[in-house]
Amino acid sequence: MTETPNPNIPDTDTLTGEMHPIRRAVISLGSNLGERENNLQGAVDSLRDTPEVWVTDVSAVFESEPVDAPEGAGDYLNAVVLLDTTLAVHTLLERALAIEDAYGRERGERNAPRTLDVDLVVVGERRADDDQLVLPHPRAHQRAFVLAPWYELEPDASIPGVGPVGELLEGIGMAGVTRRDDLGLDIGS
Repeated sequence: MTETPNPNIPDTDTLTGEMHPIRRAVISLGSNLGERENNLQGAVDSLRDTPEVWVTDVSAVFESEPVDAPEGAGDYLNAVVLLDTTLAVHTLLERALAIEDAYGRERGERNAPRTLDVDLVVVGERRADDDQLVLPHPRAHQRAFVLAPWYELEPDASIPGVGPVGELLEGIGMAGVTRRDDLGLDIGS
């Protein structure tokens, strides 16, 4: 089910024709298998190469302990990508899943180690709650590995219906999450 805050405002994902509004999207990336930094860079490059997607910024790389993962799971490298897009949210989700698949993401056990995780955190003010997608991301506000890199890029950012990113991060702290200044991702040109 899709939620529209005001019934007098059209749902931009159902507009027909050639003009669609540009929306800011926040994408969280994570990898704890294989060449982790290369996997993250590949995701940034793949997003940048997507029609109707304009990558505007990428965060520093953070390393985090796995959350609710099977025993023995390795640490994650994480980053946040800011982009503008005219794509419908489900089209953007399909692209995110295709990027994960291209990097060998295997689905199965919840929170299992993965080569690449590409999560839609926020897409404009869009809200969604269906079998495929929940927006804003339902656990982003509980994850320092999402909030910390996002906060560095947009200190005034807020998760719609949840609260300011800075306050959320302050509330949960940075335990288990470390900024990796020796690593970096490039948004290209």
